[in-house]
Amino acid sequence: QVQLEESGGGLVQPGQSLSVSCAASGRIFNRNTMGWYRQAPGNQRELVATISNDGTTNYADSVKGRFTISRDNAKNTVTLQMNSLKPEDTAVYYCNVKTSLFTWTGEYWGKGTLVTVSS
Repeated sequence: QVQLEESGGGLVQPGQSLSVSCAASGRIFNRNTMGWYRQAPGNQRELVATISNDGTTNYADSVKGRFTISRDNAKNTVTLQMNSLKPEDTAVYYCNVKTSLFTWTGEYWGKGTLVTVSS
C-alpha cells in the first residue's frame, strides 16, 4: 500500500504563484511515476503533470511554460510549482503515484487539495 499526503493549495489572485506538494510513503518500487491531476467542478479529472523515476516529465498543454513538476527521490516527494495562475486553473488537485514491479502496477491517489484562483 502507498499513502499520499498533500500539502499546499489555497486562494490566490490571477497571475500569482502557488505550489502543492505530496509526500508518499509505503511500498513504492523503483519504477514509478508521480504526478498531479486536477478536477474542476462539472469537469472530468485531467492530467496536469507527471514525472517518472528517471526524471522524464509530461505536461498538459494548458500548463506548459507556467507549471513545473519536480521530485525528491530520497524523500519520495513531488512538488508542482504553479506560476502565472489563471482562474481556469481553479480545481481540486490530486496527487497520483503509479508504481510497477514486473507485470504488476499499482495506482494510488491522494485526497486532493483545493486551488482557487480568483480576484
